[in-house]
Amino acid sequence: MKKTVLVTGASGAIGRAIALAFAPKGYRVAVHYHTRREEALAAVEEIRGNGGWAEAFGADLTQEEQVTWLFDQAERALGKIRVLVNNAGVAWQGLLTDMSLSEWRRVLDGDLTSAFLCCRRALPGMIRERSGCIVNISSMWGQQGASCEAAYSAAKAGLIGLTKALAQEEGPSGVRVNCIAPGLIDTPMNGHLSPADLEALREETPLLRIGTPEDVAEAAVFLAESPFITGQVLGVNGGFVL
Repeated sequence: MKKTVLVTGASGAIGRAIALAFAPKGYRVAVHYHTRREEALAAVEEIRGNGGWAEAFGADLTQEEQVTWLFDQAERALGKIRVLVNNAGVAWQGLLTDMSLSEWRRVLDGDLTSAFLCCRRALPGMIRERSGCIVNISSMWGQQGASCEAAYSAAKAGLIGLTKALAQEEGPSGVRVNCIAPGLIDTPMNGHLSPADLEALREETPLLRIGTPEDVAEAAVFLAESPFITGQVLGVNGGFVL
């Protein structure tokens, strides 16, 4: 029987790759976006063009009522959501002393509160069916912290804590919760890095390359389809964090 997966932030590079990776496995794919509607629709068309089943849905995941609307619409169109990939997020670079409270809250809400709201909405149905999987997309900076990215590091560390707590809380109900901590991935979010910075990070990576969105996508599918793995943080970072 086909399952439905909701991928948040699927209009971005990593989210799009995750959505595209689930489709050939027979999943119905709910492609979430916030503002980049055209990119989300393009992902849907690509999935459909390859014989898959997908729909796009727009919502601000920091707003409780919009999260409720998103799930209601996605389940009406595609069926009960049994896999949730919390990929949506935002970043901010700069010194903590230069960061305003509103900027801090924007990052924490965009990266962590959004995942909380989506998990809270997804879990009751999964618990009733005693079946389901949540994959949270964190970051290696959530594991070791990054200079000039304090809020992002804090939010992504929070996702790791949320993952481990929910894995224990929901395990008896048959629901698995895991986390991916990507390293340096070739996405527009890293566009602020200079060629010299990218080369230095590449040289620090034991596998001597920058990751791709597809590397993360393969890990997400793996975790969704591994029935005896829960509460784990899978580093997709080329060995940057060991």
